[in-house]
Amino acid sequence: MQTDSSVEAPAVSSPAAGAHVEPGSQPASANNHKHPKHDGLTHVGIIFGNVGTCDFFFRVFGDIETMEYVQVEHSHEGWVLGRVSSMERKTNLSLDKAKKIEDGEDVDIDEEVIAKVDIVGFRDDRGLLQVPHTPFKAGDHVYRATDQLIKEVIGLKENMETGAYVGLLFGHNIRVEVDINAMVQKHVCILAKTGGGKSFLCGDLIEELMKHDVTTLIFDPHGEYGAMRDKSTTPKSHRNFNVTPKSYEDRISEFATDTTINPRAKPLRFTLSNLEARDILELTNIKKGASFLNALRKAIESVKTAKKDYAMKDLIAVLDADEEGQNATLIAELEYLHEINIFATQGTKMDELVQKGRTTIINFKGTPPDIQELVVARIASACFELRKAGKIPPMMMVCEEAHNYCPQQGLAASSKIFRTIASEGRKFGLGLTVISQRAAKIDKNVLSQCNTQMILKVTNPNDLKAITNSLEGLSEGMEDEIQRLPIGVALIIGANIQMPLFVEVRPRESRHGGESVEIIPTKR
Repeated sequence: MQTDSSVEAPAVSSPAAGAHVEPGSQPASANNHKHPKHDGLTHVGIIFGNVGTCDFFFRVFGDIETMEYVQVEHSHEGWVLGRVSSMERKTNLSLDKAKKIEDGEDVDIDEEVIAKVDIVGFRDDRGLLQVPHTPFKAGDHVYRATDQLIKEVIGLKENMETGAYVGLLFGHNIRVEVDINAMVQKHVCILAKTGGGKSFLCGDLIEELMKHDVTTLIFDPHGEYGAMRDKSTTPKSHRNFNVTPKSYEDRISEFATDTTINPRAKPLRFTLSNLEARDILELTNIKKGASFLNALRKAIESVKTAKKDYAMKDLIAVLDADEEGQNATLIAELEYLHEINIFATQGTKMDELVQKGRTTIINFKGTPPDIQELVVARIASACFELRKAGKIPPMMMVCEEAHNYCPQQGLAASSKIFRTIASEGRKFGLGLTVISQRAAKIDKNVLSQCNTQMILKVTNPNDLKAITNSLEGLSEGMEDEIQRLPIGVALIIGANIQMPLFVEVRPRESRHGGESVEIIPTKR
């Protein structure tokens, strides 16, 4: 049976509106499009209906899935690359026939699978990415894209000297490597819903940074990254990612404000004498009050006349001896800070925290949020100033739960320095990687500066809107794509990756210390 060759293509928003094509049939125009012989290519379908220059529909006859790449031979431009953006199975099963099946009757069902393809383009003689200026023809044959064409059109290069291997192109055995130099120079964001695999992907990235001797500093609120000292278990996967379990014990230094619950970490301490009275007061629950501020300033001045380096207990002793009734509240707050035990007469030196070619973890597990903000602000500010002066090596600063340290609403103690690093850090070789499950809660001034974006599954409407509004390179319709991403698949764009790519995140070499995310890509 033949179908009408004038049938309209389905509307972009609803492929179901298309005309019916009987299974196994060919379009009437197929007589003018005899199947050409292309050795080594896998035929997957035939274009039908109305055809545009940006997309087309094809009747699926082969094995293909959404997000995979296809190629079609254009009459003027040669081979052109496209990506399957959606698929639909159409059937003639009616409600009455469904009832017959329920009643045990045999019912013949005619069905067909239709796929929509977004055209990626081709490389011209100058190596520039172009899209055809004229549409394909109905009846043209569609093939699964070869690795060679995908690499050529997308511009993927493997085994780069500065490449960070993050995974395989979805549906294809093509390594995706992100240029490390570009990441450090242009900043990175990793965004996903809770349990979406953002920390897992960040761990992959940090492993690659360690392999390339990149100096890295990680702000770790939950104490996850210390697990990278240990090898991972054998990864479960239907794909061969060529990943071997490995320990990074010899590349990692870890510091913590609370070494009781983080026994593998070295103590992180700050010199109290480097803080102003206002800085100390901001760490307390006393948010306002000139009298408290003046009392604290007098106590600091009094202590400094006796000793250059002093501890919190020295300030408490001076305030207690003053016998002012209002000092009782201030003393109680300072005693709380004293118990946290992050202040000392001799603090941790920056050359201990930032060591060329090593990865340093600042473990905040067990540390109150206000103290975390102070520590992040102090260390980030020191890194920025020292990097400007060339006193520390070029480095990548990684911040987990970034919405807590550079929030869109309100201010954290670390807000200002993060904005500064986001806008100016690249000039001095200070890269920033921000990670969060709440894109809408991150300061847009910081998020918009992240030119390399790694986005996993996100479903919150506010977060989706923040992502599409703040990040460059995301085309119309990507919001829907991000919501549908399988766990373990990331949308990556930026650095050396010129267009959004769907990447199956590779297994970890080292142990993942966060929430368990088992990445088992679809079997092929």
